[in-house]
Amino acid sequence: MPRAVFLDRDGVLNRAVLRQGRPYPPASLNELEILPGVKAACRDLRKAGYVLVMVTNQPDIGTGKTTHEIVDEINDALQRELDLIHVQVCPHDDGDGCTCRKPEPGMLTAAARAWNIDLASSFMVGDRWRDVEAGQRAGVRTVFIDYEYQERQPYNPDHTVQSLAEAADWILSRDIQLDRGGA
Repeated sequence: MPRAVFLDRDGVLNRAVLRQGRPYPPASLNELEILPGVKAACRDLRKAGYVLVMVTNQPDIGTGKTTHEIVDEINDALQRELDLIHVQVCPHDDGDGCTCRKPEPGMLTAAARAWNIDLASSFMVGDRWRDVEAGQRAGVRTVFIDYEYQERQPYNPDHTVQSLAEAADWILSRDIQLDRGGA
């Protein structure tokens, strides 16, 4: 069974637009900026045998602030550029009560079923509490990229870093420990 690194989109793969200390998605493909070190981190994780799956809440679709087409255009560009095996999008807002919107684990478990992913040997990397909680509920190890947003912080991620590059290094160091018989 393959193992995966589940990646949030905005703030993990691409630069989030900050407003009053909170992150927001780019409004168009023209605003999309892949963060420094992301391409190399994705390459290193793939080379180590991980499949890369983007899991992203995009409630602006459901609220009418953006369209499926714009979100798809951004997602397609990231998938192509970063060689992501799969993209899962939740277009719902909190009030919709869906099972795919993080912190619910639905996007991770759906991707795991579709790609036969071993969740116990997989990771979730995100920059918000919802990402960490979704990973915990799905049974994967969690890495929190801490940008010190002015919002609720995650509870007990497995590791905290400042970038996807640092997250990839930590994930890959887990492989080395396992190869040597460590925990």
